[in-house]
Amino acid sequence: MKILGINSSPRGERSQTLRLVRAALDGARSEGAEVELVDVCKLRIEYCNACGVCYAKGECTHKDDFQEVYKKLLECDGFVIGSPNYFRSVTAQLKTLIDRMADAVHCQLLLGKYGCAVATAGGQAYDEVLDYLNRIIVGFGASYVGGAGGAPAIPGSMDEAERRARELGVDLVRAISEGRRYPEQDRVHEEMRSRFKALVSMNRDVWTHEYEHWKSKGWL
Repeated sequence: MKILGINSSPRGERSQTLRLVRAALDGARSEGAEVELVDVCKLRIEYCNACGVCYAKGECTHKDDFQEVYKKLLECDGFVIGSPNYFRSVTAQLKTLIDRMADAVHCQLLLGKYGCAVATAGGQAYDEVLDYLNRIIVGFGASYVGGAGGAPAIPGSMDEAERRARELGVDLVRAISEGRRYPEQDRVHEEMRSRFKALVSMNRDVWTHEYEHWKSKGWL
């Protein structure tokens, strides 16, 4: 079983978010999973320019570090995404990665995978980032196992968050092993499939890659 950890804090080894991502990976490793950490702030990932080539051809016009991260996401069984709260959302580096994954949303390419999130903030606002990442993970087609957050400015908060993150990594592996279902998320997946079925069908002449993908899955 492969678990990918994605850290998006630009603070390097000083990052408290990185501390939580590593704790979650440690939990996954303790359950026998193979883990890997990616720091997106060390990579060169260009902005999406909305050209639509990925819809038509299944490839991106940018030649940068995105492709390797994307490949790892498509090949892993589960993943952990971590970000600090930067003005009520994730960091710019993580948002840039997410925006480059539009084809994964349309084709629900992470369907059957499991993900979780960790976040930090100056106060209790880490929940804003956890809620956002919850929606993003489910939007990609994956199942959201849960989240853990901490506030470095609050005494004892990060120790407790690190403990929860480690437990989250354990639960992530167990969810994958069990093939755990989340009925509320399954309903969202059904809604997403219905929405993109209509969208892909309507644009079949220009979104040829996505149309063929949907046909190959038997969804059309």
